[in-house]
Amino acid sequence: MHMIYLDNAATGGEKPAAVQGAVLAAMKACANPGRSGHKRSIALAERVLACRKLLAELFGGSFERVVFTKNCTEALNIAILGTLRAGDHAVVSCLEHNAVLRPLEHAKKTMGVTYSVVPLVDGKLLPDTVASLVRPETRLCCITSASNVTGLAPDLDAIRLRLPERVLFAVDGAQGAGHLPLHMRETGIDFLALAGHKGMQAIQGAGALLFSERACPDPVLFGGTGSESFRLDMPAFYPDRLECGTLSYPAVCSLFEGALLVKERRGMWAKKLIALTQAAAEGIAKIRGFRVYSSPDPCGICAFAHTRIPSEELSDLLSERYNIAVRGGLHCAPLAHKALQTFPAGLVRASFSPEQGMREVHALLSALRAVAKTATSF
Repeated sequence: MHMIYLDNAATGGEKPAAVQGAVLAAMKACANPGRSGHKRSIALAERVLACRKLLAELFGGSFERVVFTKNCTEALNIAILGTLRAGDHAVVSCLEHNAVLRPLEHAKKTMGVTYSVVPLVDGKLLPDTVASLVRPETRLCCITSASNVTGLAPDLDAIRLRLPERVLFAVDGAQGAGHLPLHMRETGIDFLALAGHKGMQAIQGAGALLFSERACPDPVLFGGTGSESFRLDMPAFYPDRLECGTLSYPAVCSLFEGALLVKERRGMWAKKLIALTQAAAEGIAKIRGFRVYSSPDPCGICAFAHTRIPSEELSDLLSERYNIAVRGGLHCAPLAHKALQTFPAGLVRASFSPEQGMREVHALLSALRAVAKTATSF
């Protein structure tokens, strides 16, 4: 029986043919891009540069300030730990992933950095509430592009407008990139962290950090760059200053192809995912014992809970009995669940792909109706 994969917010379950082809081609003709002077190394370095330029074009950044990482978490660590210093203060929302919260907690314990958490007001992240927590020593504000729990997308433009110009604005694009129209220059984003393996359609191991001319993060990793090898310090110029060690060339190639698809199809995909999440949310809300925590969204996320069945137990049940893959628990976002009053039980998250349709929605609803009939046994 074919599994219905509804865990795309964790990682895209099926990669487009163009992405698969790019990865296979990269593996067949492999070399270390930019580390040697031979023709293949130079050719691969040119392909890496092409990906930097495409990402810069797509998200309104500068290609010299596009750094490849293995995931969004690494990108956020560079942005946060490479920027904050002793005595600095940061503002973050309660919607943030542990990829933001844990680096901040580490900076708090090791450097004396402080941070404030923006609460939800009537279920929304209000720009005025964000601005109210800014202090004279605030250096960084980090806001997710979309909640990985519910799909809620804060108004990044309005938040940036209410922040003092001196405050650097970092955006976790793990869930929003590939789904939302994120543009660094138009919005005033200083750091944009990407997870290539989700909405960007790339493979695991494909991440990136884009940063503005105002942002000058220090490295958090150290090693070879293929440039200025006579120095024992990291090079002073970007991207080399932040990008040490061998790049995953297949991952970069997959990200290039994925970005091309996003450039062409993002708007169409967004409309489809809004329709799918609307159908899922409306259908689940009609089933006895279930409550929905998401509104229709272009990120494909629909979060819900049952009054009697714990979220992780329900997700296991959907997998084992109905062959439907979803995710239960806290989704590495404990403060979001506290704000939603779903801590510590968590929620079940179904997350759709643009390649899916109403067939997958109907299968999920059918399974949940069947679960509802036997819920008294839990």
